[in-house]
Amino acid sequence: MTGVLGVDVPDARGRTGLDRAGRDLTGNPDVVVRDVEVLSSAWYVNRRTTFARRGRDGVWRTEQRETHDRGNGATVLLYDAARRAVLLTRQFRFPAYVNGSPDGMLVETAAGLLDEQDAEAAVRREAEEELGVAVGALVRLPDLFMSPGSVTERLAFFAGPYTPADRVSAGGGLAEEGEDIEVLELPFDEALAMAGDGRIADAKTVLLLQWAALRGPFSAGAALPGQGDVVLDQ
Repeated sequence: MTGVLGVDVPDARGRTGLDRAGRDLTGNPDVVVRDVEVLSSAWYVNRRTTFARRGRDGVWRTEQRETHDRGNGATVLLYDAARRAVLLTRQFRFPAYVNGSPDGMLVETAAGLLDEQDAEAAVRREAEEELGVAVGALVRLPDLFMSPGSVTERLAFFAGPYTPADRVSAGGGLAEEGEDIEVLELPFDEALAMAGDGRIADAKTVLLLQWAALRGPFSAGAALPGQGDVVLDQ
């Protein structure tokens, strides 16, 4: 069989047509996609896109960009306001290890890819798998692009309360997916200090801890959700 995996030949995940991404975009009249090449699709998808872009000087120029498409994800900060605690994870991250993290062990909020689910359902799944918590009401915060220069992922942010009674398992992730996750319950003030001095170096976690301190459950106005937040009941 001849052809390109992920384009006209199914890749390991049965996908074809991966070279179509971006070809139909019309939202920006100053950008016209000319060609999309699939560089790899072993699990995530790496593409090289050629496009024409009209600059502020009115001149059209041809540019190329490589993008890493791992799908969209969701993350959640679980907090116990009464005990002033947060529930986080610690796990090994090879990309961080190979780029300066001393041991590759990062402290993070629970998170995962959507895997065909909507963001709320996905984050409830991840909270139960990783933290062992059956989540109740959630606050949805704005979605954010975490590394827009090269990674297409848009991350949905959530926060929600928990109590010890909401723990339904030990958590730790799914062994069949190679997950080996330690559950950490930390005093909020300690977690915030860790975000300030670099012991927590994961961007999504730092953002959620700062939200919790400035607008969320540990802020001066903690009685009400932040303005513009969407509260989602189970």
